[in-house]
Amino acid sequence: MQSHRKLATKFAACFAAMGFFVASVFADELLGVLSKVDVEGKKITVVEKDTDKEIEIKITDETEQPTGKNKTGKVDMEKLESKFKKAQDAGKKVTVKVTHDKNVASKLELVRGKAKAKPKDE
Repeated sequence: MQSHRKLATKFAACFAAMGFFVASVFADELLGVLSKVDVEGKKITVVEKDTDKEIEIKITDETEQPTGKNKTGKVDMEKLESKFKKAQDAGKKVTVKVTHDKNVASKLELVRGKAKAKPKDE
């Protein structure tokens, strides 16, 4: 009887793990430039990198954003809008990577640009 319980527990754990895997397979990933932030509507508009197509993404309370080393938190729309406006004023673009399912974001990452190499003094 003991071995049957262990087997049932293993099957349940495998089934749960498979559920997470399958959910991540169906999620789409979008890489592009942020073009609009709607704080009140909790939406962002992203211009897709290769197609120049504007895609509107809804941000929910479950949408995660990396906040540091191996940490995630909720998306702060006011901070996102502030960063977007500062970048716009400086003539820069905000690149984002959004994991979404049917245009509802599950994860939002701000992609940082590569640092330019300093010229060598000869």
